Amino acid sequence: MLGLVLIYWIGKYFYVLAEKYNQNKWLYAILGVVIYYLGQIIFGVILAIFNEFLDLGIDFDDVVINLLGIPIGGLACYGFYKILENNWKKIQLQPIENIDDIGKDIDEIGM
Repeated sequence: MLGLVLIYWIGKYFYVLAEKYNQNKWLYAILGVVIYYLGQIIFGVILAIFNEFLDLGIDFDDVVINLLGIPIGGLACYGFYKILENNWKKIQLQPIENIDDIGKDIDEIGM
């Protein structure tokens, strides 16, 4: 049940972000959820590699290891969210104020 709530909120935040910057809303909502699970998978693979080579004795059936993946996935989502937000802020278009300036190059307008 907790997983479904997390998926909903992650998708919602990415949907609202994409809507704010006029991007494809559903694509980024789904991509946010994929990034969440991808962060967990990468964390699990890295942990398994360290367990194999360093012989840490980690039992992957342990609930603590599974619960540790939740904030790791959340951090991956947060990082991806901030990257998207910063990139979209940079490319946000300036509105043209005069109807006579439509079709002209930005350098000609003087923006």
